[in-house]
Amino acid sequence: MGKKIRIGLLGFGKTGKLAVSEILDDPDCCLSWVVRRSEEFYGEFASRHVGLKKDEGCIMPMRILQKRGFFKEHPVDVIIDFSDRSALGVYINRAVRRDVRIVSAISHYSEDEIKLLKKSSKKIAILYSPNITVGVNVLMVASQVLKKILPNADIEIVEEHFRDKRDKSGTALRIAKRLGLNPDTHVNSIRVGGIIGRHEVIFGMKTQTVRLIHETVSRAAFARGALFATKWLIHKKNGLYNMENVIKNTFIQNLSD
Repeated sequence: MGKKIRIGLLGFGKTGKLAVSEILDDPDCCLSWVVRRSEEFYGEFASRHVGLKKDEGCIMPMRILQKRGFFKEHPVDVIIDFSDRSALGVYINRAVRRDVRIVSAISHYSEDEIKLLKKSSKKIAILYSPNITVGVNVLMVASQVLKKILPNADIEIVEEHFRDKRDKSGTALRIAKRLGLNPDTHVNSIRVGGIIGRHEVIFGMKTQTVRLIHETVSRAAFARGALFATKWLIHKKNGLYNMENVIKNTFIQNLSD
């Protein structure tokens, strides 16, 4: 690829730490910094926290990101955001001015924040996907293709998650929307211990049943998805993208007849 992609990471929780490992393990990327809300670990290196004997990815609190001139002093090509929705307003305008691309995996943005993403995407490339795993987006795209092939099939969506997850899966709701289904009647939820996340789309016909299943067995899937998206986005023009765009562009267009 030549020059390494310089990445700034927001969020240093469970998924953020896995993202650190994935970035540092990729020969095409380097980790410039990690920003977290807490002052804890300020000045230390994220690489040391994932067991590596090298100094990469200086950890800084959010207040440092808010300082004028941050991006000039700590330049990056892409920001990966695994923090929370409140961070967007802190960095996006300055990211636009410095031509820094953004990969966001935040679960929920407000309508105003979505408008801000759309407005900003006219000047920089932004990829936003609440579920950024490659597999679940393959499932989403494949479901849409299968519905076109089997327009008369009965379709049900089953989503399974850990016991403490209260609301219906946002991913399942998005699948229902893409398939034109009423989520109140076609999305079935199961909550039990020992499951990170599982989505199944069932196509039922008189003589056969087709089931499309995606299961997340490690949070590392989110980190790997974000890195996959980053390497895709670095070559794209300004605009607002999602992981479905990545899947369609990378796989569907390359299928042979």
